[in-house]
Order: sequence, then C-alpha cells, then structure tokens
Amino acid sequence: MAGQKSIRMTEGNIWKQILLFAAPLLVGNLFQQLYNTVDSIVVGNFVGENALAAVGSSNSLISLIVGVFMGLATGSGVIISQYYGGKRKEELERSMHTAVALGMIAGLALIFIGIGVSGPILKLMGTPEKVLPSSVLYFRIYFAGAFFNLTYNMCAGILQAVGDSKSPLRYLMISSVTNVILDLLFVIVFHWGVAGVGIATITAQAVAMVLALLKLGGRSLSGKKRPQEFRLELGKLRVDKNMAKKILLYGIPSGLQMAIISLSNVVIQSNINSFGELAMAGCASYGKIDGFIMMPIMSFNMASMTFTGQNVGAGNVKRAKKGILSACILGGIYSALAGGALLLAGQSLLSIFTGKTDVVEYGMVMLRMLAPYYALIGVSHIVCGGLRGAGKTMTSMVILVLNLCVFRMIWVYFAVPVAPRLETVLMGYPLTWVTCFLCSVGYLWKGRWIVSAQEEHTKSAQY
Repeated sequence: MAGQKSIRMTEGNIWKQILLFAAPLLVGNLFQQLYNTVDSIVVGNFVGENALAAVGSSNSLISLIVGVFMGLATGSGVIISQYYGGKRKEELERSMHTAVALGMIAGLALIFIGIGVSGPILKLMGTPEKVLPSSVLYFRIYFAGAFFNLTYNMCAGILQAVGDSKSPLRYLMISSVTNVILDLLFVIVFHWGVAGVGIATITAQAVAMVLALLKLGGRSLSGKKRPQEFRLELGKLRVDKNMAKKILLYGIPSGLQMAIISLSNVVIQSNINSFGELAMAGCASYGKIDGFIMMPIMSFNMASMTFTGQNVGAGNVKRAKKGILSACILGGIYSALAGGALLLAGQSLLSIFTGKTDVVEYGMVMLRMLAPYYALIGVSHIVCGGLRGAGKTMTSMVILVLNLCVFRMIWVYFAVPVAPRLETVLMGYPLTWVTCFLCSVGYLWKGRWIVSAQEEHTKSAQY
C-alpha cells in the first residue's frame, strides 16, 4: 500500500477520506454479495424452489460457524490500523504475518468443522426432508473452500486497515465475474444443480485469495515485484505469540459477537422453516436483497473502524469521534433512502428469484417488516465499528449481542407461541434494531470511551 493506493486518515478532510475509502469498499461488498445472490437466481430459475430454499436456508448456519473465525480478521484490522496510523513499521509487519498465518490455520480447521456438523445441525434446525439433502450438499461444498474464504478475508482486512479499499474491490469484481460464469456453466450446461453453484462459489473465492496474496507480497500476476511500504513473505509466515494475543484480545469478542448474533438468526430461520418450503424460499429470496442493502452499511462500518483505528494509533481521539459521527450521517442517509426504494421496488426485485407468486408474497411479508427500519441498524453498526477501531471490541460485542441476540431470543420465546405467525417471528428484527440504536448512540454520546481509548493508546505505545 504504498503511494496512491493507501489512505492515511490521520489528517485532511474527514468527509472526503471516509467517502474515498468507503466507495470502493461499498462496490466491493456489493460484488461479494453477488456470489450468493447469483447462486439463488440461477437455482431458483433453473433448478426449482427446493434448491432455492436449500441454498438460502444454509446462509444463517454458515454465518454462525464462519463468524467465530472472522473475528480474527477484525482483531487484526484493529491493531494493524493503529500501527499504520502510528507509523510503527516493525509491529505492522509482525502483525501482518501473524494475521495471515492465523487466517490460514483457521481456514484449515473450518473445513473439518463445517463438513462434520452440517447434517446434524441442519436437522436440528428443522430443515424439511425435501430440502435437507440439497442443503447438506451445498453446505459441505461451501466449507470445502473455507481455506480460500478465510485467507482472502484476512488479506483483505489487512489491505483495508491501511486504507487500501481499491485492491479488494478489483479482486471481488474478478471473482464475482468468475462466479457468475461458472454458475451458468455448471448449472445450465452441466446440470450439476446445487453442487454446481457451490463449486462455482469456492472456485471464485480461490481466485480472490490468490490475487490478495500476490498484492500483499508486492507482486503482479506476472510475478514482477512492485514497490510498497511492507511486504508479505511466505518464509516469514509464523504466529508471533505476543501479536497473536493482541489479535485474539480484539478478535475474540468480535468473533463471538458474529457467532452469537448468527445463532439468533439460526433460531429465526428454524422458526421460518416451520412455515414450509414456500416461506423458506420467499424469505431466502428477500435475504439476498437484504444482503445488498446491508453491504453499503458494512462499508461505512469498516470506514468508521479504520478511520478510528488510525487516529487512535496517532493519538488523535477527538478526530476519531468526528469520523464516527460523519460516517453515521452518511450511512444513516443511505439506509433511509435504500429502505424507501425497497418499499417501492421490492416486488419486482423478488420476482427475479422466482416466478411463483406465493414465494414472492412471503418475501414481501419480510420486506414490509424490515425495510422501514434500516437507518436504525445502519447507524448502530457504524457506531460499533468505530468502537472496535478504538479497541472497545468488548463494548461493541455487548451492545450488539444484548440487542440482536438476547432481546431477539426473548421475543421469539415469548411472543411466537402466543401469536404463531410468520409476521410475529419477523417482528423480532425491527424491535431489536430500535433497542440497538438507542444503546449504541447513547454510549457514543456519553463519550467516556474517548478517555479509555486514549489510555489504551498510551499503553500500546509503551509496549
């Protein structure tokens, strides 16, 4: 990330820096979401609603298992952004090599975990017998490529931590095009069904991983070396104990947060499954649209985390807070506009996935419940991203888990038996988005985190 590709966010116009960083990240996240969306469109139109339900119903469980390990990328991103902002090159290189090594180890472990638990857990979720074989097959193929997935995400996290959001964008664009072409080839031409979309996805992830590793290694596709501030060298890949402890210190809360919130979504999915295959397919279709809405929010979340991390690393916590507020305003405006547009165009968008009216209507039920409230969850995630960048990963975890898991589970446990309708299950989303917004904004407004972030920076500088 030398030169033009990196953005040092410790000086200059805050709004401009956040937008310059978030824009390519936003487009890249949209391309990443394109993976599973194309899978669903292809199987929904060329295989059938059971295949659509199988691909869609696996997502919450995949997020649950992957989420534990994805915390490593978040933890490494926090410390790398702080080292980069503080211009501490030696620690930067050690943390980078440790992070990639941890990502590779976690990816190998996840292959065996994901493949091993797929059948039993999908049965526990109440997946209908008609859908179960295809769900298990897709799940196992997806996790066969876990090494590619986690290694890429770790490398992309490093690039983003030093302000380079353009390189991950290019890699995701290339891998997304690869995924689309292979989806069409494997499903329409070779008739591989659900297996075809799974194989296409992990092949595309492998392409993205190779490109990201080459970038960190300072090499082009031809193998030619490129000048940059630091370089990933395979011979230096090892787990530095002290760096690993710091990554885990920040990463474990983030990983638990992702996993626990995903667990609540698994419970929600189990309740949706009880309404049958059409409800599963309709909600799965809307889930893909929801992913596109949430991806830009996650881009502002990452911009907030990186901006805060670099400025806390440079000892400028007041500028860090201004960056969080700026990202919240930008993300809140986007979320409100996106929710409104979805209310107007939702039915047409859902019809892309399937021509079945009943499936589309189930998707519309979910859309009407969620779309008006996106601004609340958008601001909440952006605030929590900023807190993670400041090293307050435990606080971020508590806010998100308390609201998006604990409160949501309480709602499902008590409300659904009283009114056993799909609308009751789905109401758990907007209700907990409201409480999450109040908690996150209230904590940010209180401002005590600024003092503790400054203290943490002082300790880190002495380390």
